[in-house]
Formats: sequence, structure tokens, C-alpha cells
Amino acid sequence: MSANISLEGRTAVVTGAGAGLGRSEALALAARGADVVVNDVGPGVRDVVAEIEALGRGAVAVTGDAGDWSMGERLVRTAVETFGGLDIVVNNAGVLRDKMLFNLTESDWDDVVRVHLKGHAALSRAAAVHWRAASKAAGGPVYGRVVNTSSEAFLFGAAGQPNYSAAKAGITALTLSTAQGLSRYGVRANAICPRARTAMTAAVFGESETPEGGLDILAPERVATFVSYLASPAADAINGQVFVVYGDMVALLAPATVERKFTAADGVFSAEELDAQLTPYFSGRGPYETFAAYGVAQLDTTGVRQG
Repeated sequence: MSANISLEGRTAVVTGAGAGLGRSEALALAARGADVVVNDVGPGVRDVVAEIEALGRGAVAVTGDAGDWSMGERLVRTAVETFGGLDIVVNNAGVLRDKMLFNLTESDWDDVVRVHLKGHAALSRAAAVHWRAASKAAGGPVYGRVVNTSSEAFLFGAAGQPNYSAAKAGITALTLSTAQGLSRYGVRANAICPRARTAMTAAVFGESETPEGGLDILAPERVATFVSYLASPAADAINGQVFVVYGDMVALLAPATVERKFTAADGVFSAEELDAQLTPYFSGRGPYETFAAYGVAQLDTTGVRQG
């Protein structure tokens, strides 16, 4: 294995790793040489630990809710005490409470924002404390990788997922802040918007479409391979980026741009002048010509069978 993509001697923490995408990510990191702290709320963590150990790597299970603030510190402490350090954080844990906005309850909102956004923040914050201290002790940058799990839902503003869309938008912003705030210590932080066929997404993507002798176009292993790359030394120049990942492609998103600037003629807008400038500009504008990035949906090739 090329040293540039090897994770030999590295330690990773993966949340939501008891099944689905998180499990695939933990296994991909282990296959590249990493020891892994496996976190989830259910008993599946023990099975994943056994799978990682069968690969000849170290693994330890930490059962508990990633949305608890103290869990971030517990996961970092476990990595350091068990394997001697922390190099990689993969924030993946999440739950779904899909509702239209008018049906959304307070618990629907709180559960999703707590596990997704607060969970990402809790572990990222604890890891940041560790890496900052390690960098100061070393007198220079250390090795750190953060891979956060956003979603295309934040790009589209999914109508049936106001809570999930908001949490994922927050995760994207958190990723940018992490990248800017920790780069001086050697840390790289990026976000992925993945599609993967798992138990959580079964109602969305349906049954597997696995060609004979091939890999399902939405196999979580496809996403996990990219995560293991972002965790590697090869990705040192990649920081503060957002990728859409599924199928046979990885798409790098461009930052938002200014479409049009409106300026008051005399330095202060009146309602009449706003009417004169903005109303004609938006007249006849289509319902999908909004800030939502519907064009990203054109990347979709999941209906094409892959060999």
C-alpha cells in the first residue's frame, strides 16, 4: 500500500458505526491500517469491533449517544488511552424524524438537531482540544483529519426534512469553521454529502440494484473508500471542502456566488426604489430558481447499472 494513502499507526473515531455507512467507514479505515474507536447506541458496535479485529487491527466499542456532549470527550479519551492518540474523526451518527414543517413537533426538531449537529460539535470540540494541546506540546502541526457528514438535503431544502436539512446546513458551516480554526495545528476538515443504501435509507432508495459480479451503485463501501482517502496523508491539501459522493463519482461543490448586486442610487434604499429594482428582476422567475442548488440533482446516475 502506498504510504500516501496508508493509515498505518493512525487512530480513528467513527460515530454511528454499528451499521450502515458508519460501519463501512470504520472497516475502510481499518483496511487502510487504522485502529478504530467504534461508537453507536446499539449492540452492533461489538460486531463491527470483531470485524475490524479480524482484519488484524485494533478496535474498541464505546456504546452511547453521540448527541450527548460528554460523549465527545469520552471518545477522544478512549482513543488516547487505548491506542495512544487520535488522528481521524468521522462524524456520521444521525437519526431521522421526517415531517413536513406544519407537522413537525418539538421533539422531532430537537432529536435530529441534537444527534446530527450537536453530536458533530461535541466530538469535533473534544478532538480540537486534543489536537491543539498536542500541537503546542510538539511545537508545530500534528496530524488531524475530520470528515463530517452533511447531506444534499441542505442543498435542496428538502420539504419533508426541515429539521434534517437545517442540521446538515449547520454541519456544513461547522466544517468550514473547523477547517479555518484548526488548520494551523495541522488539522484538515471536510464534509461529504453521501448517498448510500442502508437500513436508514431503505425507504428512500429501495432494494439493491447489484449487477452480477459488481457492486451496488449505492453501496456504502463506495462512500467509505472516499472517506478513507480524506483521512490519509494524500489529502493534506484538501481542507474546508464539501463533496457530493455516491455511485461512481465524487463531485466537489463550489462556494455560493453573488448573482446580482442591487445598489441604492442615493445611498439609502426606499421601499419605492426596492420595488423599482427588485420587482422586475424577479418577475417571471421560476419556482426552482432559488438559493436551493437543484442543479446538483443532475449529477444523479443511480439508475444506470454499473458492472
